[in-house]
This record gives sequence, structure tokens and C-alpha cells, in this order.
Amino acid sequence: MSDNSYWTLPPDRLVRGSMGHCNITVLLPPFDVDARTLPANDPARAAELAATLNTVEEVLEEIGPRSVHDSVPYLYARTDLEIVQTAVWGHVLGISDPALADSGNDLPLLSEARGLRERYPDARIVGRVGFHCGAAHTEDIVWLPDGAMFHAAGWPGDEPFEVTGDPGAIASALGIPAEALEDLGLDEEDPADIEWADFAALALGEADPWGIERIQTTAFRVRHTEFATSTMEELYFTG
Repeated sequence: MSDNSYWTLPPDRLVRGSMGHCNITVLLPPFDVDARTLPANDPARAAELAATLNTVEEVLEEIGPRSVHDSVPYLYARTDLEIVQTAVWGHVLGISDPALADSGNDLPLLSEARGLRERYPDARIVGRVGFHCGAAHTEDIVWLPDGAMFHAAGWPGDEPFEVTGDPGAIASALGIPAEALEDLGLDEEDPADIEWADFAALALGEADPWGIERIQTTAFRVRHTEFATSTMEELYFTG
């Protein structure tokens, strides 16, 4: 068993709550890619990507390939929180990490996106994370190479819910049809009532790899940072 010294709870401690969306996609130029034509994941580069995540202190073990259909972590016990999935499909990178979930205090998706922006300044970065434990909390981001960013985080259908940036401007820059925005209720709904993960999907378009079963990531067991571990203990466990 790996040494995960920052945990204060036993490995078999049961997790509360469940994940919804949980992924970041880093799309490097050219952007007009069809995910169905992406090359196979490169496990060695995926390991390098996992080691660079802000939430990860050390990659301990390669577990092996997994379909992107399994990119939403199945969380049963504490040990499940030690698993991250990453992929490098040519010029498209994928990340799934339970430490990206939040209860509204730290915005880990935004933090991770900032680190990725520093390493990949020419990329389009799209992330969507949802966690449900009695109530849902979501965080979604679309960050374009020119610096334009849209970020939404909060409790869907409730307050507080914070939106940064202009989704209309992002949509215009990406050529997203106006009718697609109308279907989201962008002009009429309260921001807390909009499915921002669907907006993130529009930002990826055909480049979105996460719904194609044959596409694979590599799963790794990691030691998360002390801060990420402490945050997950507060989020995923009761009492």
C-alpha cells in the first residue's frame, strides 16, 4: 500500500457524496479537431502530466488504462480519492482528479487552470466539475488563448453563485451559434439556473473527448499535496 501520510483517516473510510462532471481538457492548436480522430493516449506523457498537477505531490503507481467513460471517479472509500486520470492524445490533454471538487471555498478548478495556462499559453482550456452531497456545487471554466476567460462557480439553483467573464463574448469568439446559447437560457435564466457544464461542452465542440468510450486515459495512484488532502477530508467525509 502506498504511503499517503497526509491522510488522517483510514483507507477504508467510506466516502460521502458523488461526482458529476470531473474533467479538464487542454486543447492546443490546431483547434478544429474531431475527437474521434485523436491518436491513442501516450501513457508516459500522461504520467508527466499527472506529476505537474497543482494538487499532486507525487505519482506513486501507474494503475493502467481506463475509458473516458470512467473519468467520473467512482468514490466508495478513501483510497478512491488517491486516483487521478490523465491523458495526452496528441495535442489534446485530459485530466480527471477528485481533488478538483469544491464546496465553494477554494475554487480548485480555477487554480489548476491557472497552472495549466502558465505551461500552455496557446491552449484553449475547458474544465467542468460537479460534486453532490445533499446539494450540488459546480465549477466550470473556458479560457481562450487570447486571455478571455469565463468562469462560473456556486450552488446551482441557489446563492451564492458567481460568474466571471462574458459567456456571450466567449461564444462569439468560438463561433457558437446563437440558438445554442438560447437553448441554455443564457439570455433569460438566472446564472445559478444555467447548466454551465453544457456551455463548456459547446466550447469544446467536436474536440470533446469525454463521451467517446474507446478513448482512454491512464489511471495513477498519487500522493496529493497536504492542502489538497486536507480539503478532500473536509469535503468527502462526515464526522
